[in-house]
Amino acid sequence: MHENTFLVRAATRWRVRPTDFPTIRRRCRVCPSMEFRTRGRFRVNANHKLLDIWLLALCAQCGETTKLTVLERANVRTIDPALLSGFHENDPALAARLLTDPLVARRNDIALDWTDAWTLEMDPVELPKADILDVGVHFSHRIPLRVTTLIATGLELSGSEVAKLIAAGGISSGDKLTGRRAGDFGFVVRW
Repeated sequence: MHENTFLVRAATRWRVRPTDFPTIRRRCRVCPSMEFRTRGRFRVNANHKLLDIWLLALCAQCGETTKLTVLERANVRTIDPALLSGFHENDPALAARLLTDPLVARRNDIALDWTDAWTLEMDPVELPKADILDVGVHFSHRIPLRVTTLIATGLELSGSEVAKLIAAGGISSGDKLTGRRAGDFGFVVRW
């Protein structure tokens, strides 16, 4: 006699968002430190109608200030007035957006360390009880995270348990589940 079993399928949405500015990895010119912190302060320097704009950061060890170039010799008329206002008002959301811009990172030869500077919000707040769980992950900012770390955080498992589930096919996706991701993706968990 066959037993009819029905698999319960549920869906959840996860959102990755920053909780603070990431640590900036760059060599200090005064001390041996490789860590800088920013609080989202800008410096705007005008030379007639040309502007130089920097994001300021302080060395975590000695307090030396470094300037991360955002705009160089830009004509004031080419800058959106709302953007210029954000620079003058030290808008933290603008600073966070620019800090995650790959062009700014490349121009200033920096790397970002997001350890302890992000959070995962889930909808619904608790994982639904289901045999198959569809998870959609959305990044509110470009925060490169290890996929296994992100999944482990959301499922409340260890990284090695997540790696075993991926290897066994318990967690699958049309996207790559190894390495780092900073963009939206989805995956399915079969318990």
